[in-house]
Amino acid sequence: MKDYSVGIRSLAVSFPNIVYTNDYYRKKFPDLVTQSEQKSLGRLFSLAGSTPGNVFDQEMMPYLSDPFRGAVERRILSSDESSLTLECRAARDALKAGNFLLEDIDLAIVTSFGAEEVIAGNAAFLVNELGLRCATWNLNSMCSSAIVALQTASTFVRSGEYRNILVITSCAYSRLLDERDTISWIAGDGAGAFVVSELKANQGILGSKIIHAAETRSAFYTELAEDSQGNQRLFMRSGKGANRVISNTATDLILTCTEGAAAAANVKLDEINFFVFNTPTAWFAKFATCVLGIEPERTIDLYPKYGNIGPVLPLANLYHAAQWGKIQENDLVLIYSFGAAANAIATVMRWGDVTLGPAPSLNEPVAALVR
Repeated sequence: MKDYSVGIRSLAVSFPNIVYTNDYYRKKFPDLVTQSEQKSLGRLFSLAGSTPGNVFDQEMMPYLSDPFRGAVERRILSSDESSLTLECRAARDALKAGNFLLEDIDLAIVTSFGAEEVIAGNAAFLVNELGLRCATWNLNSMCSSAIVALQTASTFVRSGEYRNILVITSCAYSRLLDERDTISWIAGDGAGAFVVSELKANQGILGSKIIHAAETRSAFYTELAEDSQGNQRLFMRSGKGANRVISNTATDLILTCTEGAAAAANVKLDEINFFVFNTPTAWFAKFATCVLGIEPERTIDLYPKYGNIGPVLPLANLYHAAQWGKIQENDLVLIYSFGAAANAIATVMRWGDVTLGPAPSLNEPVAALVR
């Protein structure tokens, strides 16, 4: 394996234009809002069976009086959009930002969570749409997929097998969740893309730690059921006892991965300039800073604007941290991501001269109407 520095060269994100606020659900499902504590979201994030001293539960408590559990806005695909259209836009923006030609890319790794192509995944469709001639495959590690793909891509580039690898990740929860299921009220759609290449000396990936999260294998499952139009679709559901398995494993997973990644990078956590977490709940950033003993200013939380966007979450937080100047070249950055029924992973990198795609709008919602 060659000894040179490898990491992210360019980064872009892409989101639907439709934004749902909580008023959308209040107007369309008033009875569900009234009964929300007996529904799936209320049961998933509750104190039922909680044990004293559970940090995850402690940070969740302020949100228990909110039927939306702290969600404020979510970007939702329109009828003429798809996971593939978001992926293509993010990929093109990442290529353009990094001044990459199509022939410069010799591998594409794709994660399409909730893709329209349930069996095959989007990889072949995406490279065909983009006009790429390189090899491609689908990778799935649930909500950790983007960071697992980053680790995979950096290892391949460091080995000399490939030079420039395009990683594309999307989440289309609106295709996986039924609006009548209150869990959908905290979920949104989006995509991110980045190119992994050789960087300046001592920049890029310094160390990672990945562990399986098999303890959470029963947290979610898929079910074939009728949608509101009477069509058969696959839906994601929360499993029995999901609230306990998520809260009871959260602390050990984040400590094991972050401490392991720091050790692999030969740094200490207090040397890290900035932390990026996947923030699947309104309180996860607070939970993480509490467990790791870090100041809130050393992280970022876009959950109020995006909700839970699965594997795209760490990329969205990373993008905006760089865009807003919270991360500077040569800063030490730690990224942590957890994927239920898959893996938890942390990666430490020295931030390079990363070029960013166009900034998505975070203005007031452009649409929050009942469909």
